[in-house]
Amino acid sequence: MGGINESHTPKARLLGAELRDLRKAAGLNGRQLAARLGISQPTLSRYESGQRTAPVDIVARVLGTLGIIGERCDELIEFARTASEPNMVADHRGSLHGHLIELAEFERAATRITHVAPLVIPGPLQTRAYATEIMASIPADQRGVRVELRMARGETLRSDRQITAIIMERALREPIGSYTIMAEQVRHLVQLAGRPNITVQVIPSNISRWTLAHNGSFILFEFDKAAPMVHLEHFRGPTFLYGENDVEAYRSELSTLMGAAMSPESSAELMTAVAQQLAERTSDDDGTKQLAEGELFQPE
Repeated sequence: MGGINESHTPKARLLGAELRDLRKAAGLNGRQLAARLGISQPTLSRYESGQRTAPVDIVARVLGTLGIIGERCDELIEFARTASEPNMVADHRGSLHGHLIELAEFERAATRITHVAPLVIPGPLQTRAYATEIMASIPADQRGVRVELRMARGETLRSDRQITAIIMERALREPIGSYTIMAEQVRHLVQLAGRPNITVQVIPSNISRWTLAHNGSFILFEFDKAAPMVHLEHFRGPTFLYGENDVEAYRSELSTLMGAAMSPESSAELMTAVAQQLAERTSDDDGTKQLAEGELFQPE
């Protein structure tokens, strides 16, 4: 889809930076690779800087020349197909998992990721059992792949990138699947919150004012190599926002949202208490009752 005359987008810059890193890893300078591709060095430079969106055929030639094959090659080709679009709504008629590949690419390249989750634990922070329950409506022959893709996203948590999760209290208390599954999930959040690069903050149930979280879940990605972007999840597929005004509207509300949330220390205390509550209700494991908000722990 990308053409050489299209204006550069954050996604095009991210793609270009990735191609540049692969070239350098292969030990080639820009002039050498351009000669092998049969294009001018200035043209290659514009692709690598994102000033122009590299066409899919050029991306394929670059990857072939550099010896990038298999899954990594497929991911970058898929990523290149929509690199010129300023904002993008995933088309459910295309590849079932295509947008998940793009999402994983953003998570791999981002230096800071902020998840806002009103009702469901953010994907990379989910346990396998919880993720399986979340995907219960997906056909069985596709569910396994989707769960594995979600588990792979959790690998981004092991890096040094900064991860912030702002979760509404209700998302901790609703026993998705069963109380046993939910107790494991909340304990997992407590463990993750103990890592130096991960911050988890809870918006308490007794908050009396509107916050951006009430408007729905989203992810803010921030990069060294590209402008920030926002990911919005919908039932039939996601929307990716790259437009500067669109993204800035979300960024400007984040400080207000974080001010409404409990501190990381108080959030960890609340999550520990909720996990204990859930564990005590495992004999009730029909998954039909939600723990009363504030039943055991009343945040300050």
